Amino acid sequence: MQFYAGAATAVIGSVITFSFGIWQESLTLLAVLMGIDYLTGVVAAVRSGTGLNSSVGFWGLGKKGLTFLVILLAHRIDVLLGVNMVMGGAVSFYLVNELLSVVENYGRLGLPLPGSVKRMVQILRDRADDERRS
Repeated sequence: MQFYAGAATAVIGSVITFSFGIWQESLTLLAVLMGIDYLTGVVAAVRSGTGLNSSVGFWGLGKKGLTFLVILLAHRIDVLLGVNMVMGGAVSFYLVNELLSVVENYGRLGLPLPGSVKRMVQILRDRADDERRS
């Protein structure tokens, strides 16, 4: 049994390394933000009285999974081109989106946010809007 557990761990580690290269802290932050976003979204839906919708929850999780698929593709493009910037840009883009979503959920819940966080989020939102326009 221990052999199979070790083999499974090796296979999973190999797949993750192939998919994302060396695991970066930004990927950990993205995964944590995705979890917080999902949790705060569920709580906000319950608190607002709209209730939970399994279809919305399913598609929310699906979009988060597809986010990691885009990051996987960005990493493979980096490998192909011999650079290390496409994946970083993709991760940064999704980090900003997740952070904005968490802040919006906090707003829906009526929770206070420090002024410095609000200013940082506004700067990130402005930059994301500029990138979408160009």
